[in-house]
Amino acid sequence: MSMKQFLTGLFLSAVFCLPAFAAPLSSNARTVVPSAVQQIISIDYRALRDSPSARALQDRVLPDNLKQFETALKGAGIDPDKDMEQLTFVSYRSAKGGLHSIGIAQGPFKQKEFLQKMRLQKIKPEKYLLSYIYPMGTGMHLVFLDPSTILFGEGASIKGAIDVRDNSAESLESNNTIDDLITSVDSSAIWSVLDQAGTQNMMRSALGQAASLGDYDVVRKRLLASDYAMNFTNGVTFDLNVKTSDTMTAATMATLLKAGVLYRKMSATPTEKLALDNTTVDNSHDMLQMHFKTDDQRFSALLKSDLFAAVSK
Repeated sequence: MSMKQFLTGLFLSAVFCLPAFAAPLSSNARTVVPSAVQQIISIDYRALRDSPSARALQDRVLPDNLKQFETALKGAGIDPDKDMEQLTFVSYRSAKGGLHSIGIAQGPFKQKEFLQKMRLQKIKPEKYLLSYIYPMGTGMHLVFLDPSTILFGEGASIKGAIDVRDNSAESLESNNTIDDLITSVDSSAIWSVLDQAGTQNMMRSALGQAASLGDYDVVRKRLLASDYAMNFTNGVTFDLNVKTSDTMTAATMATLLKAGVLYRKMSATPTEKLALDNTTVDNSHDMLQMHFKTDDQRFSALLKSDLFAAVSK
């Protein structure tokens, strides 16, 4: 396993498995988030505008699904760079076991102008429960939850989200583990939460061959959920927290990550070694914790490394 692959997993698989940036969800946005969340990612576009590092990160590694959401919004006459304050990406598991994705955009949108444009173009919405779903011509659909909150995605995914608000489907409020994690990170410029299966996959990817250094297959079932947050004030900080079932599991996972970092430093390039030198791993009670901090200049250099090139493909 190359140093590039290890760093990609250790530092970035958590950040970029479905990367992002953000702030607290509004009450109307929360009403359409299902209980069976796989991952929530939220992006504070105001933070992107104010931070060169955040904008560079977005340009370098914004995943295709979020790019598609931005493109779909532009097709509806909404400019994300000007009109959007927050974009949240939610992936959730349906009752039949399939995975669905929705986007929630928040900002001072011009709802009246949008509706007028739809009428002039003779685009008729589909009525579903209490909502009007507008086709966006890209395979995606759009619903205004209120004048400043837009729900969008594929038709089946949107209807699953609307069912939460209007048809008594289980909501985020019934998922205490994920809801508690959101509260701990949602004031950050970038935040995300992952469910148990997502966390287990993320950590296996992060560890790579380092998982063989210990009994990962034994402890992975005790990884319950995770969150991460990024901020761009006074440099760049990244914090990952993995909730485990007990103190021993958190300590075991911390030992695994520390061993992997030390092992890989021996073959690191200067830029990659810098990332490892600025990465700390610890545990507290039932939580595994990883922290990374650097200044804007060094972060810019890391973005240009082969490591980021691999992630952005």
